[in-house]
Amino acid sequence: MATKKEQTYAEALAEVEKILAQLESNELDVDKMVVAVKRATDLLQFCREKLHAVDEELQKVVD
Repeated sequence: MATKKEQTYAEALAEVEKILAQLESNELDVDKMVVAVKRATDLLQFCREKLHAVDEELQKVVD
């Protein structure tokens, strides 16, 4: 079974920006809006976790 390529921070952030643009331009109907907001929330959580992990790594290097 092939594994899905892990999304990078930059890819996740770009997708959040795309979703935000769609929300701001009223491109989405209500049903799609709910799905988009949930996806953006998941992506933002992924970004926070990625930043936290990088911060911990940098702290180890600095210490």
